[in-house]
Amino acid sequence: MMKNKISNNKGIALITVILIIVILVAVVIELNRSSRADIYDAANLSDGIKLTYIAKSGFYGAAALLTNSTSNHTTLRDDWANMETVSLKSNTLFPEGYFIARIEDEAGKIPLNKLVNGEEYNADVRAMLGRLLAQPEFALEARKIDEIIDSIKDWIDGDDNTTGFGAESGYYESLDLPYKAKNAPFDCIEELLMVKGITKEIFYGTKDRPSLARYVTTDSEGLININTAPKIILRSLSDEISADLADRIDEYRTEESSDLSGNQWYKQVPGMETITINQDLITVKSNYFKIISTGKINDMSKTITGIVLKQDPNQVKIIKWRQD
Repeated sequence: MMKNKISNNKGIALITVILIIVILVAVVIELNRSSRADIYDAANLSDGIKLTYIAKSGFYGAAALLTNSTSNHTTLRDDWANMETVSLKSNTLFPEGYFIARIEDEAGKIPLNKLVNGEEYNADVRAMLGRLLAQPEFALEARKIDEIIDSIKDWIDGDDNTTGFGAESGYYESLDLPYKAKNAPFDCIEELLMVKGITKEIFYGTKDRPSLARYVTTDSEGLININTAPKIILRSLSDEISADLADRIDEYRTEESSDLSGNQWYKQVPGMETITINQDLITVKSNYFKIISTGKINDMSKTITGIVLKQDPNQVKIIKWRQD
């Protein structure tokens, strides 16, 4: 079966041309904000500032590429999903250096801020998060999973009542570097590192285990896009979706002939005919995306990470921006 991946030279060339155009547009906009003196001085910029401009070029190029699709549904067959491959050609755009950029669909991740309704669990999101953490890739014990989920709930709910194996301010104030439970929604995914039970190994991942941060989000409308969700998230949607079925779903949605415009296309996948995914949990349209762009010159690098909102087919708004 034919998969719609940019694997031939014509496809790469086409997307590269698009990339060059959108980067040139972004650079022109950026330069228009600077005086002629700034442009003259740019020839003598330090490597650090050069890296920033290279990383920005990748970020703006990725953001512009998101506007290249006008479809009413979002899939991994769209141009934005190939940004990481296309960016490997970026060394032709600069006298020295290049960028590596990728785009992640935030609707393909579990929405942590939807874990609670008021002070109570959102049962559907709790179940999804529990299934995710129970996947063999994470190798977590049941008690540890409960501790993590209960602690996330306590971090974002508005009360000071400890849930199960969770933690409120009393626990955090007893630490060597004390602080209070937030009792409000997450502002960024890195806040997870402050939550009881979340170690750096769990958050960032290790050589043998995946990063939890890649599969959860604080920036989405709360629905899972079944067109773009990673296979481990597909398995988290239902107890009935095995690793084999997730592979079949993934294969089906990469076929150019597959119609992914409706929420129930997954029933066309062999083995999924009798399995029902809660329609209140899924969508086929995405609006929030994360862009990670790293500028590189020799052994030096600088990374820009941001969340963008695709407000309409031709407009992308930057919601969050961080430069490392």
